[in-house]
Amino acid sequence: MEQRSGKVYLVGAGPGDPELITVRGLRCLREADVVIYDRLVNEALLDEAPPWAECVFAGKMPGTCVLSQAEINALMIERARAGQIVVRLKGGDPFVFGRGGEEALALAAAGVPFEIVPGVTSAIGVPAWAGIPVTHRGLSGAFAVVTAHRAGSDDLHWDALARIDTLVVLMGVGRLPDIVATLLRHGRSPHTPVAIIERGTFPDERVITGTLSDIVERAVQAGVRPPATIVIGETVRLRERLRAPGSLSACEPVDDAPFACYT
Repeated sequence: MEQRSGKVYLVGAGPGDPELITVRGLRCLREADVVIYDRLVNEALLDEAPPWAECVFAGKMPGTCVLSQAEINALMIERARAGQIVVRLKGGDPFVFGRGGEEALALAAAGVPFEIVPGVTSAIGVPAWAGIPVTHRGLSGAFAVVTAHRAGSDDLHWDALARIDTLVVLMGVGRLPDIVATLLRHGRSPHTPVAIIERGTFPDERVITGTLSDIVERAVQAGVRPPATIVIGETVRLRERLRAPGSLSACEPVDDAPFACYT
């Protein structure tokens, strides 16, 4: 009997809410023999895999990991060569700070068939869900996405980033003081609105807003914890009018910020 040909799908699971996965991603998940999933993937999505599918947790936290990147690559290659359909389920979009490119290169080098299934990146989906567009005519004509792991590093042009209308920072809670100090040092106004969206698109989402002058203090007071998406720019002011009807957010005016939300 001829062995079935295996394949790997690098699937973006979206920012958190399980309904934000794409139709293509859901179809791949429902055909999987093996699902290798990350820490930020909503585990409700695992219920969409077939009953016989093996689900392997490969989450990473700062300083710790269940499987190293080399081990993840080897596992995908091994299972695909054994004729299995492998879904590598990654939070957000695989190619936005998700190491999807590294994994695709490893698969290509091994001669393993694979397909990229884009996802809704948290850099855009989380602010949108919270009522914050990353672009808006008259307020923001450009946006940039950075990871806080490189905050303050010399290989990023923070002088240029500080001038971009909307800046979205991923994985930034632990480096928030550094990020704020770096932007202020490169000329960003201390009155610039900031939103921190904790567990964006999940039922327990919280949004804390302020300005560059006080957001660190507000984040400490609110006890913000990762995962969180940080949005810096004037479009944060639109949240009060654009947040979803029925939202549980309580927003009150503050001195230099449009509002402060502790959901």
